[in-house]
Amino acid sequence: MSRQADMNKENLPAANMQQPTARITRARAKALGISGGLPPPHPPVKKVSNQVLQPNTKRGSSDDKSADVGSGFQSKRRAVLKEVTNVPFNDLNIKVINEVKLLTSKQMRNVAEKKDMVAPAVYVGPQVQKRKAKATEDMTKPSIKELREITSQLKLMNDLDTEPSIYKIPKVGGMPASMLGKSTLNKVEPTNDETVFDIDSKHKDPRMCSVYAAELYNNLRVTELKWRPSVDYMKTVQRDITQEMRGILIDWLVEVREEYRLESETLYLTVSLIDRYLSKMYIEKQKLQLLGITCMLIASKYEDICAPRVEDFCFITDGTYTKKEVLDMEREVLDVLSFHLSVPTVQKFLRRFILAAQSSYKVPVVELEYLANYLSELTLTEYSFLKFRPSLVAASAVYLAKWTLDQIEHPWNPTLQHYTKYKASDLKETVMALQDMQLNNAARLQAIRQKYRQTKYKSVATLTSQKPVKPLSDMTS
Repeated sequence: MSRQADMNKENLPAANMQQPTARITRARAKALGISGGLPPPHPPVKKVSNQVLQPNTKRGSSDDKSADVGSGFQSKRRAVLKEVTNVPFNDLNIKVINEVKLLTSKQMRNVAEKKDMVAPAVYVGPQVQKRKAKATEDMTKPSIKELREITSQLKLMNDLDTEPSIYKIPKVGGMPASMLGKSTLNKVEPTNDETVFDIDSKHKDPRMCSVYAAELYNNLRVTELKWRPSVDYMKTVQRDITQEMRGILIDWLVEVREEYRLESETLYLTVSLIDRYLSKMYIEKQKLQLLGITCMLIASKYEDICAPRVEDFCFITDGTYTKKEVLDMEREVLDVLSFHLSVPTVQKFLRRFILAAQSSYKVPVVELEYLANYLSELTLTEYSFLKFRPSLVAASAVYLAKWTLDQIEHPWNPTLQHYTKYKASDLKETVMALQDMQLNNAARLQAIRQKYRQTKYKSVATLTSQKPVKPLSDMTS
């Protein structure tokens, strides 16, 4: 209300004032320019009364058009200026007025049409803004150094996202600049034994669960101890079967797996189910083959998309067992194992350890993968390997595979040690046992060897190292 009253007072003609205003504003100068000169000192009373009755800048008759137009522009422009002329003159007011004068008539007209959007910030001149900016700069000046450090750290993190993710073991810290190359498979620098590669960073597929890979494999390391079969069940539980019978059964199951093109994990899980069942239940040798096909039936349902039918497993045994016998044995196996089918096998660890081994090559070596799988499958038929943990067997297979392909460079490196959690000295007994199997060409069980002599597996079964494995005293620990 007070603002409107002030505006109404400003809209009164100059005749009602005792003396003219000391200064002429831009609005009044514009009005005078339109009317053609200063208004008369004593205007008619009629016009005064009309203006008093109609203070809201209503337009008069056509003969008074020029004076009314000037009055209307004066009213609007004073509203835009927010009664600048009603405040005492000082240096700040003069600067503000000079700043406002820079506006063109078109800009003032647009501002007048949007009165509600006018903000007090209009009256802030450049000098005031500079003073505020200087005050803000003085307040933030002590933290500029910290901000630059944070910015540099963020830039480094962005660079690491685009470059190969290579990191140091936490106890050492830091990152060698020489490792920040463009290749995604750089070789480990031999001068720095603590450098390891992050083998999970390049997997962008969420199905790979690369973010949780470390936690998943830590859980597998704990689980492999919980669900291990007995290492001496042939002496404590079984009396009618022998180690040789078990080996013959598994060697035959390798051929069955090839016949039905099942997943490799199906074979490993089948052997695990057989050993866990035999660790708890006595079985006659006439039903050993029945146990074998039943465990493969269960494993194929668990691992394969299209598992063979029960009739297929009956057919593969030349009709030795009926469908009812297979289903009855299936119920018994699941009951004895309490439906605990998801157990860590050598294959689960082998996939990750091969990935860690390939990181030391610029181009992945296919022979390394096939050879490691060949050596690990050889352990399935050997009862004596039950005493070794699956993760230890997988690590030893990778070690011997690398040594078979290259006897110049040491097969173990910090990356493998980091992901396998084994030092080279921990692999001594397992590696030596694996090498004995690899060099035993007179073995009676030939299914696995014949399988990996095929060209599609690069004939890795025919590969042997030119030199024996280094003594463990020469291995890095």
